[in-house]
Amino acid sequence: MDLLRAAMVGAVGTPYQDALFFFDVQLPLSYPAVPPQVYYHSFGLRVNPNLDNSGTVCLSLLDTFDGDDAERWSPASSSVLQVLVSIQGLVLVAQPYYSESSYERHLGTPEGARNALPYAENAYLLTLRTMLYLLRRPPAGFEALVAGHFRRRGRFVLHACEAYLQGCPVGTLDADACATEESRERPCSAGLRLGLTSVMPRLIEAFTEIGADGCEQFNRFRIQ
Repeated sequence: MDLLRAAMVGAVGTPYQDALFFFDVQLPLSYPAVPPQVYYHSFGLRVNPNLDNSGTVCLSLLDTFDGDDAERWSPASSSVLQVLVSIQGLVLVAQPYYSESSYERHLGTPEGARNALPYAENAYLLTLRTMLYLLRRPPAGFEALVAGHFRRRGRFVLHACEAYLQGCPVGTLDADACATEESRERPCSAGLRLGLTSVMPRLIEAFTEIGADGCEQFNRFRIQ
C-alpha cells in the first residue's frame, strides 16, 4: 500500500471546529528514507497559511517548510501518523494568524491581538465554504462518511454560526457550540456578519438535504 486518504475533523475551540479535512498521502519508492507526499483537498480555498490553495501542505516534517533539524523528517523515527498528528496539532489551530511565518513575532503584542481575530474569522468563513464543497463533491470512497458526519454535526455547525453572529469570538465554543468562559460578548464584525448571512442559508439547505437533525430551528436564517 503506497497511497492513502485520511479524513480529519477540526478540533473544538478552533475556527475549524466540526469541519472535515481530507488529505491524500503517497509513499514514494524511497520511503521511509524520504517523507511522504501529502496533498490537501483545498477546493481552491486557503483556510490556513500552511494549507495552500494548490493543495500543498507546508510542514517541516514534510520538507515543504523551513524548520530545525529536530522538526524535519527522520527515517528512523518519523511516521505517517506523526504527519497527521502534526497537521491536527500544528496547522489546524485556534489562532492561524500566528502560523504565517512573518506574523509569528507578533504573538503577545497588541498588533497580534488586534489582527488574530479577523484572521480567524476569515479562516472560519472559508471553512464553512469548504463544508459546502465537500457536501457537493465528497472525495471518492468517503461519501457516506461526509454525509454521516454532517447529519450528526450539522446543527452544531449552525449553532456556532448563530453564536458568532451574537458576538462570541470565533474559536471559543465548546463541543456543543455553546459559549465558554473564554467567550466574550462583542459586536460581530461587519465582514463576518456579511459572510455568515450569505453562507448560512446554503448550509441549512445542504444539511437539510442529507437529513441532518435540528435544521428546522434555523429556518429564520433562510432566504425569504
